[in-house]
Amino acid sequence: MTSTSVSTGTRTWIRNPLGVFTADDSPGAPDARGGIVVEGGVVAEVVAAGAEPATPVDETFDASQHVLTPGLINTHHHFYQTLTRAWGPVADAPLFPWLQRLYPVWARLTPRDHELATTVALAELLLSGCTTAADHHYVFPAGLDDAIDIQVAAVRRLGMRATLTRGSMTLGQDDGGLPPQSVVQDLGTILADSQRLVETYHERGAGAQVQIALAPCSPFSVTTDAMRESAALAAALDVRLHTHLAETIDEEDFCRERFGMRTVDYLESVGWLTDRAWLGHGIHFDDEEVRRLGAAGTGVAHCPTSNMRLASGIARAVELEDAGAPVGLGVDGSASNDASTMVLEARQALYLQRLRYGADIPVARALGWGTRGSARVLGRDDVGVLAVGKQADLALWRLDELRFSGSHDPVAALLLCGADRADRVMVGGAWRVVDGAVPDLDLGALVAEHSAAARRLVAG
Repeated sequence: MTSTSVSTGTRTWIRNPLGVFTADDSPGAPDARGGIVVEGGVVAEVVAAGAEPATPVDETFDASQHVLTPGLINTHHHFYQTLTRAWGPVADAPLFPWLQRLYPVWARLTPRDHELATTVALAELLLSGCTTAADHHYVFPAGLDDAIDIQVAAVRRLGMRATLTRGSMTLGQDDGGLPPQSVVQDLGTILADSQRLVETYHERGAGAQVQIALAPCSPFSVTTDAMRESAALAAALDVRLHTHLAETIDEEDFCRERFGMRTVDYLESVGWLTDRAWLGHGIHFDDEEVRRLGAAGTGVAHCPTSNMRLASGIARAVELEDAGAPVGLGVDGSASNDASTMVLEARQALYLQRLRYGADIPVARALGWGTRGSARVLGRDDVGVLAVGKQADLALWRLDELRFSGSHDPVAALLLCGADRADRVMVGGAWRVVDGAVPDLDLGALVAEHSAAARRLVAG
């Protein structure tokens, strides 16, 4: 089978994979070693080892050389930052100085820059087995008012799913915040645009391709009014909330000095300690704060590579999840990772959490964070798991490269041997990656124009 799509009425058996991870943690989850059947964009049947589909199929894809997983889900990113990867002046800086050097660069973003950066980020994610991505865009310099509209078009063009967050910054340097005034907006403009975006683009229910969330950037770049008003609007529109929280000790110190409280107390004071919200990073929580976040069902996007790159700390992902907080994975911005490779993020999460909790943290738990855990963080129950009725979002991985030679457990090999590129990726029953490439995307031309834009941006 070489076509890039599966017709609505076609029953396709992805047959006898070399290995399979369904991420299905429900009681009595079925054996899927015989593969899955896709029909109408969803998983129609799970096939046991040695079995045949219960009803005839129209097409068969021989997966005997592939490991089958759900499509990975990225819960925290900044697509525009692909333009400032590995920039020398911030290569060795912690978060606050890193931001202060980059804000003026990002303030020069143009609509075309943003379109290129978004396309690069999405393509890189897709090639790394990612089918759903959340982006946190909070930089709106003059002329970039339609930043989220640009992202919607790119997501639809590549055929992925996305939660696009309307970020914001309202607390500039003149008022004691971190960002320069050139990237700060007034609250009325932010709320009006947030409502417009939800009313124009937000899709609800199973199979939604584009969803919108509201995302004031961080305690050190937005006012308390922005946090409270965003929470109220999100409740009124029934959409989700996202922000950075507890990423560094500097941020905790900022909250103590400006608000007279720790980060989770501040979160609760502005109406955000709910299951509507998820937090980027979520590193510096004490035992009681972990308990409170779990009780509230507030999600956390664990971003291990960025946390190591900026020396921010190690998130308490295991304890947060055990307490009841949904935990997912995020690659974070491509200026602090400096990549958008989801499967490698699962590997980093595995190793960083083992460093904190011990070598018995299972490979399956890390893969679970990148699939069903991330889906829960984004408030979705239709993706992240290969089970009957779920969306047919999946990745197929080959293990025939040198790095995998000698490996025995196919699923464990994905993380332990460092898989970084999927061979095939399906979203809603349509092949979006075929033979390790995105059909109809001229990658060479994209890289050339994107690289030129990146050079212009840092040159000023």
